[in-house]
Amino acid sequence: MSSSTAVPGQSPIAETAPLSLCALEPRVPADRLVAEMVPPPRFDSVRFDTYVPDPNQPSQTEAVKVLSDFAAGLGGAHASGSGKRKWFSRKPAAPSAPLGVYLDGGYGVGKTHLLASLWHATPAAPSLKAFGTFVELTNLVGALGFQQTVQTLSGHRLLCIDEFELDDPGDTVLVSSLLSRLVEAGVALAATSNTLPGKLGEGRFAAADFLREIQGLSAHFRPLRIDGEDYRHRGLPEAPPPYSEEQITRAAYATEGASLDDFPSLLDHLARVHPSRYGALTDGLRAVCLTEVQPVPDQSTALRLVVLADRLYDREVPVLASGLPFDRLFSEEMLNGGYRKKYFRAISRLTALARDAKGLVAQ
Repeated sequence: MSSSTAVPGQSPIAETAPLSLCALEPRVPADRLVAEMVPPPRFDSVRFDTYVPDPNQPSQTEAVKVLSDFAAGLGGAHASGSGKRKWFSRKPAAPSAPLGVYLDGGYGVGKTHLLASLWHATPAAPSLKAFGTFVELTNLVGALGFQQTVQTLSGHRLLCIDEFELDDPGDTVLVSSLLSRLVEAGVALAATSNTLPGKLGEGRFAAADFLREIQGLSAHFRPLRIDGEDYRHRGLPEAPPPYSEEQITRAAYATEGASLDDFPSLLDHLARVHPSRYGALTDGLRAVCLTEVQPVPDQSTALRLVVLADRLYDREVPVLASGLPFDRLFSEEMLNGGYRKKYFRAISRLTALARDAKGLVAQ
């Protein structure tokens, strides 16, 4: 509804009252989780020919070629139950060959762009291709159960997994078992990560105890290294400094579809909403306005914030904030720990969204 809002030091303005993410508790049916396993809106229109390789990084050009060939080779009939298919049109893959591609590289080198381009280029109906983050995949198993997830995805031509990470022993065994079953059913795999398959789990748990499962995962993929600098930082200005609370409040009231929350309350609310619902939490959101941004207090809270940052980035939702800048969200201990890659990705993405939000603030 609309209301006349008085901001201290300013004349009253008649605007639409902003939303509060803390007031939302979305419920997401399992069938929606499956239907939404497509590239996020940010990557709706990306294709291989819209990826601009860095001329100083030949691995980027090579990645486009390898993935284009991989997509072209997925045009044959589904090899359900055989575990064998012609990945490339010129010759069939040997049964022992990796049945997928694993894109490894730093932040912002375009891995998700390439993964989404692979999804778009694969000659199959959207209902026969699935695209989701590692977290979304594990959430799908939680919603459907393991056997139903296997049954649901086994008829697919391709499964793309973005931000592939193994954060605990349970996820290691779960994903290893799921992907093994899907490979047996003839499903092609593609994944992105900042960690090579053989190094998954390092720094997070006793990897030696799960070496067999980790090696099994690695065998499903052909690693493809992509070098380069974070494109979000190439030639771009530094992230804008935090705004005043007054500027944030005015922007929230002046922007239709914006939310307005204080950061500590939002972090508390995220603990009460399952991460599988964070995407639904952002439905229809045009901007996120946050006041009192301060360091994240603990690792569990930090990991939930990472998931929210990913969903906001996927949906291109700009973020305005007062308080501390985003590069001071996580402690030095966090940034040097086992989840450091997730935290750096969150900083990179929130910084990009902060740049996107600059036009919402009245000068």
